[in-house]
Amino acid sequence: MERAKMVAQLAERTWDLIVVGGGASGLGVAVDAQARGYRTLLVEQGDFAQGTSSRSTKLVHGGVRYLKQGNVSLVVEALRERGLIFRNAPHLVRDLAFVVPRYRWWEGPFYGVGLKLYDRLAGELQLAPSRLLDPRQTLEQIPNVETHHLLGGVVYHDAQFDDARMALALAQTAAGLGAVVLNYLRVEGLLKGGEMVEGVRVVDGESGHIHEVKGRVVVNATGVFSDGLRRLDEPAGRPLLAPSQGVHLVLDRAFLPGEAAIMVPQTDDGRVLFAIPWQGRVLVGTTDTPVAGPELEPRPLPEEVDFILRNAARYLRRDPTRADILSCFAGQRPLVQGKRAGRATKAVAREHTVLVSPSGLVSILGGKWTTYRRMAQDTVDAAALVAGLPARPCITEELRLHGWAARREGDTGWEDPLHAYGAERPEVEAVLAAHPAWARLLHPRLPYRMGQVVWAARAEMARTLEDVLARRTRSLLLDARASVEAAPAVAGLLAAELGRDEAWARGQVEHYTRLAAGYLPLD
Repeated sequence: MERAKMVAQLAERTWDLIVVGGGASGLGVAVDAQARGYRTLLVEQGDFAQGTSSRSTKLVHGGVRYLKQGNVSLVVEALRERGLIFRNAPHLVRDLAFVVPRYRWWEGPFYGVGLKLYDRLAGELQLAPSRLLDPRQTLEQIPNVETHHLLGGVVYHDAQFDDARMALALAQTAAGLGAVVLNYLRVEGLLKGGEMVEGVRVVDGESGHIHEVKGRVVVNATGVFSDGLRRLDEPAGRPLLAPSQGVHLVLDRAFLPGEAAIMVPQTDDGRVLFAIPWQGRVLVGTTDTPVAGPELEPRPLPEEVDFILRNAARYLRRDPTRADILSCFAGQRPLVQGKRAGRATKAVAREHTVLVSPSGLVSILGGKWTTYRRMAQDTVDAAALVAGLPARPCITEELRLHGWAARREGDTGWEDPLHAYGAERPEVEAVLAAHPAWARLLHPRLPYRMGQVVWAARAEMARTLEDVLARRTRSLLLDARASVEAAPAVAGLLAAELGRDEAWARGQVEHYTRLAAGYLPLD
């Protein structure tokens, strides 16, 4: 993906679809639309997945807790989509065992029956069957679990992925099909012909140039910012979203040395809590805190950090403290509240809604990563009707994503940072071998190598130091302090690749240092 070439195409044509938003929703729409043969442009004000879509729990899952709530239809849809993602992106998605530890006699039949239903609802796309564990088997799966009064456990299976890398794979898939996908292009207004939306006015965040781009239909896929774009269309429109903040802590792998995750079915506020092995670390979360409005860089609240530490300590023999936190991050969920204002956000379902305004603006609201493909299908169906485009079937159920590489039996390389490149791995390895300095680690506490910075700039449209350290690699999440220490060297190499000067590199380091400070807990 070459940004300059894509920018040059902005005004060359009238687009069938203009998609605003480069997170899971928007990228999924771009893939689906272009796969149907519709000429598609996607614009994102920041970087791909810069917001919520890179701050998830890293799970592709049916949603065990929605089953408990009785929302069977949502679980069935999510389990089916989980199976499709598992099949279409094997280099990015893996099977992960989750253990629910049991400390009361009735938890065995209660969770056992519920998870057997979970298996059955997955049908032929089931990953592996759930089963009861005795205390010895439970400790084999999760050696660090609290043993006092431990009666055993229940193990079930869901899928794990790298959200930012998945978003990038979607962007690359769309581009490979012929779409134009652009980061750092901010929509500042909608173009209208009479009462109907017919395009967008965008500002290039790098050059400052303003472009007026025409399209047959505009899709609002801006996640937690959707109400803001809707107000550009209807200034008096009623807000439809109830944003909720979820926080995660990243700890050393010693806190969860086994290969399985822990699912805590009941916390202080009624949410489930996960402790998950991820990229050589342990990811623990999440919270569900209503927030007043959307933020691009939400910050974990001290009470949210305390909540996770307190609940995690009940299930881990070694109690984590603030001093153990390598990074903590927050993401905001775009929950559709509508007329149900005042409900606790944990009680608001994660279904998606496609809304068409009187002017023809199509908005995709709500949803979650697991169901991004179905969300896109529904959105493109609606957009094609609005635009009067020829009806064409959705083909993404069978569409392999960029980098697809066959899953190998017994694959244990998931913590290898080159695994996520899939079929492109040999090309990345060639870059690493092209210069001795490019084979060096960014930092002794980070698994990435300098050549991956070069690859990110040349092939993955990385434009800033943050793009590289937060999303092309996950350095910011794996160890915020180490990423800051690595920042000067990374910025220097990135500047050389992008043709920037030393002043630019210094400015990038200063900005990134301030950003990373927000990923360490407040006292």
